[in-house]
Amino acid sequence: MTSSVHRIAVLALDGVYPFELGIPNRVFGSAGGRYEVRTCSLDGEPVRTVADYSIAVAHDSSIIDTADTVILPACDVAMTLDGDLPKPVRDALARIRPDARLVAICTGAFVAAAAGLLDGRPATTHWHEADLFRRTFPRVRLDPDVLYVDDEDILTSAGAAAGIDVCLHLVRRDHGSAVANAVARRCVIPPWRDGGQAQYIEQPVPPLTSAGTAVARQWALENLHLPLTVDELAIQARMSKRTFARRFSDEVGMSPGRWLIQQRLFRARHLLESTDMTVDRIAGEVGFATGTSLRQHLHEAIGVSPQAYRRTFTRKLSPA
Repeated sequence: MTSSVHRIAVLALDGVYPFELGIPNRVFGSAGGRYEVRTCSLDGEPVRTVADYSIAVAHDSSIIDTADTVILPACDVAMTLDGDLPKPVRDALARIRPDARLVAICTGAFVAAAAGLLDGRPATTHWHEADLFRRTFPRVRLDPDVLYVDDEDILTSAGAAAGIDVCLHLVRRDHGSAVANAVARRCVIPPWRDGGQAQYIEQPVPPLTSAGTAVARQWALENLHLPLTVDELAIQARMSKRTFARRFSDEVGMSPGRWLIQQRLFRARHLLESTDMTVDRIAGEVGFATGTSLRQHLHEAIGVSPQAYRRTFTRKLSPA
């Protein structure tokens, strides 16, 4: 990027959702001065929100010219449904530099897609709007089950609080877990959330007397170094294996086995960043049978080896 302070431009369009509009400033603004966040409208004039008020901004879209990251918060999708955008919006997005990245929060993905920026690329949006998105933008490879998609220079997130997840992910990508965890503490939010959107999709609510899987998940996190099985987790939850697997998927949005691998990788990445343990020792600490198994799972998840991951993120670690 072209500046020691990463410049972020948040483009508020008419019909913007106030909650999502405030996320970038709250998350990136808690990163100890590493980011400069400025909010703009197309012409610098107040913007109508979906609530019963408008919001005044200090900038027009010319600030996009020098932004390292441009963020599109959730907004009313009506202007995108013919597959095109009003010329002022299209002109504003044309200001994005080739080396800048774009982040679309929730229905902000509709704006990016209408501009043709997501054609042939993976993306997500709010699960409730997934069918409408597919019909309107069939060229986009939509995945409605995840909380966010990181496709290098373009990132998209699911609804509302998933905007927090993607912004925190970018802090972690830019500066490592130590800084991201400090930001999460300041914002009183989890450093990451388990699962995907599937756990939030409308479905029958279990009876209040039904036992959940939270106790088993907590037990697993405290015993990741062990070769845990779904049978053992089901015993902790006092359920049959079949009932546990079904309930787990309903609550977390993925299978117990996939979740275990994800948690082991989270722990392994933290140890790679924060310690000088060997890969084999880290594998043992997080419950992978061998260093080779850790290498394979890490490469499948993020496309790099443990050594490459450690080189990248230990360079980014700095006082939070």
